[in-house]
Amino acid sequence: MRNLWERRPYLTSWVILAVGMVAILLWSSRDVPLELAQRFWLIVATVALAGLCVWILSWEDEPPNGESDASSSSE
Repeated sequence: MRNLWERRPYLTSWVILAVGMVAILLWSSRDVPLELAQRFWLIVATVALAGLCVWILSWEDEPPNGESDASSSSE
């Protein structure tokens, strides 16, 4: 698992976040009378939302070489 995290941190984060969000969705909607197709599309939307969250959070990451954009543009 650690090797996967080091190779693909965003994909791993997306999967972990999506699983957690879908679990919360299913648990919180257990008493709601939804059809199977409705639950399916809610799960699809939740997985897409988890991907967007990870993508937005990745905007704040530093470049892979550890240098900031400001230091490389001043040279």
